[in-house]
Amino acid sequence: MRSRLSLLFFLLKQGFDPAQILRRMMVRDALAGCDSVLDVGSGASMDLRWFGVKHCVGIEAHKPTYEKALQNDSHDEMVLGNVCELDKHFKPGQFDACLSVDVIEHLTKEDGLKMMRDMEAIARRKIIIITPSGWLEQHHLEEGDLQVHLSKWEASEMKGYGYRVLGMLGPKFLRGEYHILKWRPKVFWGSVSLLGHFLWTRWHPSKAVSILCVKTKKTG
Repeated sequence: MRSRLSLLFFLLKQGFDPAQILRRMMVRDALAGCDSVLDVGSGASMDLRWFGVKHCVGIEAHKPTYEKALQNDSHDEMVLGNVCELDKHFKPGQFDACLSVDVIEHLTKEDGLKMMRDMEAIARRKIIIITPSGWLEQHHLEEGDLQVHLSKWEASEMKGYGYRVLGMLGPKFLRGEYHILKWRPKVFWGSVSLLGHFLWTRWHPSKAVSILCVKTKKTG
């Protein structure tokens, strides 16, 4: 019951943006078979228990967001720490998967690559990174909120690092900062975005708003 109510709240909060709903479903599918997940740069709202994850740990550097996550009970455990120093907080192979949603673009290129390497060491099975497709200008919402973008990550680049890459959220021209739809009503333009995803940008991630990058480790 709790998970159904949480999902309903999320849909209402998104204003029934169909492409955003599909984005969550793609994350759920990417996490299939992973019981324990480290949520890197977790924020305060992504409750991975919606997706059947049995044990989820978040690490967040922004103290107000960290405290809000504790209040929301969004993760089984929360760590206040720098995502550039994952190796100081977690052990190799500690989790089935490491997930990072819209985080790596907030780091410099050097720090982003360091975070990626640490995630690949900590995860036993899967590394999942979601980031804007190429450069997306983004500014602070409030002072000190860590929301400014510092780097870009291309689909071709992530494929070169060994990730399978899919486009998300439809064509770039439909959305601006924070992946917000440029026009209203959201349900209509979100549906246009969803249609564009299925007909084009899912398989042409360089043209998509966002990219889902998944690396699966060989086991056995």
